[in-house]
Amino acid sequence: MDNHQRRDLISESGFTLIELMISLVLGLLISAAVIQVYIINMRTITIQQSASEVQDSTIFAMQSLEEHVRLANLGNPVTNINSLTKNGGVVLTGNNIGDAAYANTGYFTVSAGQTGAAGTNGWTGTSNMDKASDQLTIQYKNSTGQSLYDCEGTEIVSGSADWVVERYFVRETKADQTAAVKELGLACDAGRVTEAGAVSGFGDNGEIIISAIDQFKILLGTMTDISKMTYMPAKTYLTLTNKPDITTIKLGVVIRSSTPLLSSTDKDSFMLLDETNTLKTDSSRRKFYRRAYESTVLLRNARVMSVTGIPAAAN
Repeated sequence: MDNHQRRDLISESGFTLIELMISLVLGLLISAAVIQVYIINMRTITIQQSASEVQDSTIFAMQSLEEHVRLANLGNPVTNINSLTKNGGVVLTGNNIGDAAYANTGYFTVSAGQTGAAGTNGWTGTSNMDKASDQLTIQYKNSTGQSLYDCEGTEIVSGSADWVVERYFVRETKADQTAAVKELGLACDAGRVTEAGAVSGFGDNGEIIISAIDQFKILLGTMTDISKMTYMPAKTYLTLTNKPDITTIKLGVVIRSSTPLLSSTDKDSFMLLDETNTLKTDSSRRKFYRRAYESTVLLRNARVMSVTGIPAAAN
């Protein structure tokens, strides 16, 4: 074989087995790095998207809820709100709607541990946490010079003689759920109350205003002293012999995203209105981004006036 033939054989030879193995390993390493970067980017994107969803619910839905709560007791000449105030801004008993014998007590403001609440679609304390959710029911009349809209979107014409009653509660958004952690939403049910205490259009499933929620809690703020505010659940308030006037409401929610996370874990314990709320144990639950949110709403139509004595000036 001459030199020319040897050169042809060398120029036609391919990769050796070692070279192929090295190339394969390098290719796998590069692919693994690319996949890892992709997974990290996807996790980051889902977290950002989930956080954005929770933020949108917090900003828009919760602000709308706060605006409606501020209307409580609007149109009522009596500014001191308690469980006996007729047409009082916070509905705790039948006295507040002008009918002491009203049977559907499950539509009133109630809190975890409260019993005897009745009503076909009444409060049940539905929650994805280890503590039951609360329910808030408010009342007001449109005494403004323009139309208002209740939480279900029905117009309240200016000067309407009826009182508007709204209740906010947690309910399931899907039927036939068997998992411990369910699809829940914050709903609002609105109706009307006549001056005689006749209730209409009230007590249904309501409209969902926050589509993904795990917990809803409230505390009633009362002035127990000229310079001291005390916050308590409705259950505690109703047990008091001398019930102080309600001037403030604290709202607390645990809101979750609609987009599930790609990570293997998510936060499951939250501090809400000075209580630790832990997500129910459910091995089949999907992972979501969650956030606890609190808000204190001053009832602008409820005022407590304290008169202190001023000694007469000496002559």
